[in-house]
Amino acid sequence: MRYSFNWKRGFFSDTYKIYSNNQQIGTLRNRTLSQNAVGNINERSYTFKTKGFFKQHTKVYDNSDNSLVGEIAYGNWMTKAYLSLNEKEFLWKYKNAWNTRWTIYESDKAVINYKGSYSGHAESDRNDDLLLLTGLYVTKYYWQMTLVVLVAVLIPIFASS
Repeated sequence: MRYSFNWKRGFFSDTYKIYSNNQQIGTLRNRTLSQNAVGNINERSYTFKTKGFFKQHTKVYDNSDNSLVGEIAYGNWMTKAYLSLNEKEFLWKYKNAWNTRWTIYESDKAVINYKGSYSGHAESDRNDDLLLLTGLYVTKYYWQMTLVVLVAVLIPIFASS
């Protein structure tokens, strides 16, 4: 069976709204430049806490009992991430140069395919809410880091003018 999801986020919004069959089933909320995000999906709630400076990583907690359910390790070139969720290992990877398509793999098999940016679509062969939410979180994290890098590069250019 194939599962299909959509998401939407306004240009200046900090919240992704996640839909299945035209019904909102969840949100992913991250304050701008915050190290934490909260995701809610199908009445489950998770917190993503990012730590570190040069080599950041994210821990994922189930808010029902504050248990650690996963970790995310980010690749050096912002094109890959390594996910460990509920004792299973996954690879998150961009599929195109525009970073509008990405996939989560388990043992070299595509598990969830995503496409989009501020709005988009995901399809999966399994109904795994945490994995779906984590894949969206990684993309949000990389978009946010890209913005930080751009600002860091542009400030000296404008300051020297």
